[in-house]
Amino acid sequence: MTNEHGAHSAPTAHAEHDTHDGGHESHDGHDGHGGHDGHGGGGHDGHVALYRKMFWIMLVLAIPTVLLSGMFASIVGYELPDVSWLTWVSPVLGTVMYVWGGRPFLSGAVDEIKARKPGMMLLIALAITVAFLASWAASLGLISHELDFWWELALLVVIMLLGHWIEMRSLAQTTSALDSLAALLPDEAERVEGGQIVKISPSDLRVGDVVVVRPGGSVPADGRVVDGRASFDESMVTGESRTVGRSVGDTVSAGTVATDSGVRIEVTAIGDDTALAGIQRLVTEAQNSSSRAQRLADTAAGWLFWFALGAAVITAIVWTLFGNPDDAVVRTITVLVIACPHALGLAIPLVVSIATERAARAGILVKDRLALESMRLVDAVLFDKTGTLTKGEPVVTEVEVAGGYDADVVLALAAAAEQDSEHPLAQAIVRAARERSLDVPASADFASSPAVGVTAVVDGATVRVGGPYMLEEEGAVELPVAEEWRARGAIILHVLRDGRLIGALALSDEIRSESRDAVRALHELGVEVVMITGDAEAVAKTVAEELGIDRVLAGVRPEDKAAEVLKLQTEGKRVAMVGDGVNDAPALAQADVGLAIGAGTDVAIASAGVILASDDPRSVVSVIALSKATYRKMRQNLWWAAGYNLISVPLAAGVLAPIGFVLPMSVGAVLMSLSTVVVALNAQLLRRLDLRPDVTTAEVLRR
Repeated sequence: MTNEHGAHSAPTAHAEHDTHDGGHESHDGHDGHGGHDGHGGGGHDGHVALYRKMFWIMLVLAIPTVLLSGMFASIVGYELPDVSWLTWVSPVLGTVMYVWGGRPFLSGAVDEIKARKPGMMLLIALAITVAFLASWAASLGLISHELDFWWELALLVVIMLLGHWIEMRSLAQTTSALDSLAALLPDEAERVEGGQIVKISPSDLRVGDVVVVRPGGSVPADGRVVDGRASFDESMVTGESRTVGRSVGDTVSAGTVATDSGVRIEVTAIGDDTALAGIQRLVTEAQNSSSRAQRLADTAAGWLFWFALGAAVITAIVWTLFGNPDDAVVRTITVLVIACPHALGLAIPLVVSIATERAARAGILVKDRLALESMRLVDAVLFDKTGTLTKGEPVVTEVEVAGGYDADVVLALAAAAEQDSEHPLAQAIVRAARERSLDVPASADFASSPAVGVTAVVDGATVRVGGPYMLEEEGAVELPVAEEWRARGAIILHVLRDGRLIGALALSDEIRSESRDAVRALHELGVEVVMITGDAEAVAKTVAEELGIDRVLAGVRPEDKAAEVLKLQTEGKRVAMVGDGVNDAPALAQADVGLAIGAGTDVAIASAGVILASDDPRSVVSVIALSKATYRKMRQNLWWAAGYNLISVPLAAGVLAPIGFVLPMSVGAVLMSLSTVVVALNAQLLRRLDLRPDVTTAEVLRR
């Protein structure tokens, strides 16, 4: 294929230069358009607001409820004023807190009962209901005042609302992937009707219609070029970094952008039949097929529910048979209240909240908690090449001379001819001359020709820069080194001065310097590194060999990327996909973990579970480090939170009663609060984790 210069590159490594009909260059008008299980993916923002509002209201109500509770006063050791109405403050406010503040947990408990999956919500609902009923019975004098749990009920509701507020905030989602895909299409299409051009909605197009696509405009539907020639930016659909030349008879896809010249296109597919719609379907299918693993806390709460319920039943039976009914009631209610997971309610969301906050400061945005948890298990990382391992922009890598010319002179003349162009290849040549501090002379009479090259007058001589078509026009033969460059997948431009060949330039997509460290660190972790690209195999292998990548998947079309991820998964691998384009969206959704480069398109970001704000591929290593540290804290907190219940519940039930020890309610309450403090402090230790890419990568390489 040839670029706008007509530059030759590897067979399917396309490139085009920017020109405009009549030789006037377009200044590149290419804008591009760019849970908690059971809570619902789309309502996270609403849940954040709900729990935030309820938390603050309940906190205000909890203060007088706790301070004016007779049992709390006796535990702490202060006297309440001898005012009759004060004894009813805690019952009244406690009832409001139970009915209003406890509503989310009571509703969740009903859902868990209907689903026959008892867990955290049912356990919380059981505890606050028992505390509510027992407290009213104690307040009315029906049972011992020792069962006045208003203070415990108030603290329980506040702590659980805080935990769920933190959790919902960490799960808040951003824009929809499908909305971002739809935004690639233009708002209007220009249909040719007779001798006139009429603006209509793309949805009104029909197969066979002819539409005009102007420079910088998006293609409204799949079609075939029937008039004109232009360079198309297809990166948002194919991932290919170079523009592609399309002329009469060539096909174009909806959402791609004509970067230089205007063309007329006959519509061949509309609506659901377009390639863009196909990508939308792939994203939807991959997202819908993603497994929703049960959270560790849900599993622990499920077991804890049956443990607490069983302990309460056994306690009631044993104390009734071998003690007395009053003690049986006291012990049973104490077991159920103590079993409520204060610490367990914060164990996971607090860790996730701190981890995501810490990650955000390091340029890692965690959208999906499950993706973060899964990253520690990944054993294959699949990198999209363009814009991820490479910078996605060409650079001059070599200069070959002929006719006794100096390399700096050849580069300076080429830069002079190209300095009026805004095409990426032209900018690369000018940038290379600037980096070498060359004196680039002024030029005049700039002109460009699609698929041929550019021409300008420099110091009185005609300088041309282009590819094989330009050489044919001039009757020149390419330099021998061109074949070697072509085998490496380089873009090749020749330079002529007054019709005489004076040199050639090799341009390639520049590899990020950080990519080598990233690949090496992943290998140190025992992770296989795979590269996937729409580029030709020669280009891909050159990059892979330089970086030491284990496996190369080259020439992969957008619709096949998700299938390649699936192939790796069928080999038994847990795959993390790193990409930045629309064409990566289905693969990002299909992968066990999708990581989007933040500078990429909205759809790639929306399809990923983790977003890397920087272009540094070493951030992948940082995500793995964060995942392992987060999981470790989760396990520690779960063991501590659940361990409290495993120990305190039997003691509250009276297993040591035969030797004269029964855990007092006051001691159980202190231990319960202590377990919450320990869990919170342990989660805070995550803040010490340094997630800067150079730091985490260096730590891996030192092992």
